[in-house]
Amino acid sequence: MRIAIASDHAAYELKALLADWLRGEGHEVADLGTNGPESVDYPDYGYRLADAVANGSAERGIALCGSGIGIAISVNRNPACRCALVSEPLSAKLAREHNDANVVALGARLTGIDMAKACIAAFLATDFAGERHSRRVDKLSHPPVLENSR
Repeated sequence: MRIAIASDHAAYELKALLADWLRGEGHEVADLGTNGPESVDYPDYGYRLADAVANGSAERGIALCGSGIGIAISVNRNPACRCALVSEPLSAKLAREHNDANVVALGARLTGIDMAKACIAAFLATDFAGERHSRRVDKLSHPPVLENSR
């Protein structure tokens, strides 16, 4: 699978370990940075990752920052991306199965390497269930027009 991975400075070490592990598992990995401890802005890397998934150069994405929250928000600004912040494998599995998530976010300050690998393995091994979930996922890209409630 073609996987893009990106992080801010708080998660660059975890990113490097995960990228090496994914390559060892036979995946093609595009490391979109950052590659050092110098302070950077997580949205820059979230947007870069989202673009790689949206333009098809990556089938899946892995977004990392200190908490996972900020980079997940930035990835989700791209309407072609559905990024789920996860902290354990069941959430990662359900993000794929029910929500057709194409990006998973993790917090390097909150998640150890073994748990991160377990989450990513579940995310990559799970297919979208479709059926009743398709209608709901479609609404994520095409929200209904709501009447003004005033």
